[in-house]
Amino acid sequence: MDLYYHIRSPPCQSVVFLAKHMGLELNYKTINVYDPNDLEILKKINPQHTIPTLVDNGHLVWESYAILIYLVEKYALDDSLYPFEPTERSVVNQRLFFDIGTLHGSMMSFLWFYIRKQPATDEVVTKLKRALDLLNTFLQDHPYVAGQKLTIADFPLFVSVSSLSWGQYDFTPYPRIESWAAKMAKHIPELETMRKKADEGIKALIASRAGQSTK
Repeated sequence: MDLYYHIRSPPCQSVVFLAKHMGLELNYKTINVYDPNDLEILKKINPQHTIPTLVDNGHLVWESYAILIYLVEKYALDDSLYPFEPTERSVVNQRLFFDIGTLHGSMMSFLWFYIRKQPATDEVVTKLKRALDLLNTFLQDHPYVAGQKLTIADFPLFVSVSSLSWGQYDFTPYPRIESWAAKMAKHIPELETMRKKADEGIKALIASRAGQSTK
């Protein structure tokens, strides 16, 4: 399988972290969507020109949540990561939609201000706090976001939370989230190495965009 991705991208991280957890061997092909040459490569593969994009023996899948589901449905040894039972699966799906519809966007808005060295607006701070309060509630009686077992929903939510640490967000009011994040880190081989590469990639992107803005 070929994965077209960039480790600094949160959606790409979700896919990579799940693949590492499952022990899947992927051919990692780094794509910088801001590089015209890389973008041309991507255009020939994915009509939407987005990452992550997975190519599995000629079969094309893009959108990170679609890739997460595809990987577990095709390659997982059982259904624990994405339960067959409709009630259990509905909770996993809700947590996935919560991430993309609420937490991920709030995280990106907060980091937008941090990257530009500006204080986040009250609206952005309030929306992010509300999202984290909800995540904290999910973990109130369960070790993982969708219940007693690790599922695919934990991976993108973990990425959203860990991305906030790059913006020096204070998680002291959320001990359950901190405990869950520490638990998640143990599920992902090579996590610290990947985090270091992501940090380097983000810093390089910021520097390149800043250089362009001064021209």
